[in-house]
Order: sequence, then structure tokens, then C-alpha cells
Amino acid sequence: MESTFAVIAEPNRRAILSLLAASERSVGEIEHALGMPQPSVSKHLRVLRDAGFVEARVDAQRRLYRIRPEPLLELEAWLAPFRRFWAGHVDALEQRLDRMEPERTDDQP
Repeated sequence: MESTFAVIAEPNRRAILSLLAASERSVGEIEHALGMPQPSVSKHLRVLRDAGFVEARVDAQRRLYRIRPEPLLELEAWLAPFRRFWAGHVDALEQRLDRMEPERTDDQP
């Protein structure tokens, strides 16, 4: 089985996960949204399913895929010690933006 990082390193799989983050979808819906051929979508879904990132349920004649949160929670836990490296930068950016005056346009007095 591929490692968690190897699974999400592939851009098409990340795109599929992003779609599924919004709502569950069928293979056809994923195929249409990403402009990928059905065999490719099925291949990536199989890898995601085998790694535990997604699960499917049968709805009449189609399978609907949805995200399983457990692997993502594991990733979040692994990233937790590294948050300090970017949290300060995000806080500083937010403070800077708060201090900036809104830009004036020609139609503003």
C-alpha cells in the first residue's frame, strides 16, 4: 500500500479529494468536473479507497464516493508541530492588513 503522503502527492487525487470535500459524488460527476477519462477517475478512486481516504455507498445504479476523515486527521496530527512555522506569518499578515488603509478609487471622494 502506498504511504499517505504518496497518495496525496498525486495532483489528480488531490483534485478528487477537493471535490469530495464539498459533497459526495459519483464517478461520472468527478469525470465531468475534472475532465478526466472514466478509467483514470476509477483508478485514482481505487487508490484513495485502498488508502482509506474515501468510501463508497451504492445509490440505485451508481456508487457515490465520500471522504473518510480519519486519514486526514492523521495528517493534521502530523502537521501540528509544524504549525508554528506558518502561524506567526499568517498572524503578522492579518495585523498588517488591518493597519492598511483601504485603497481609494477615482470615484470615491
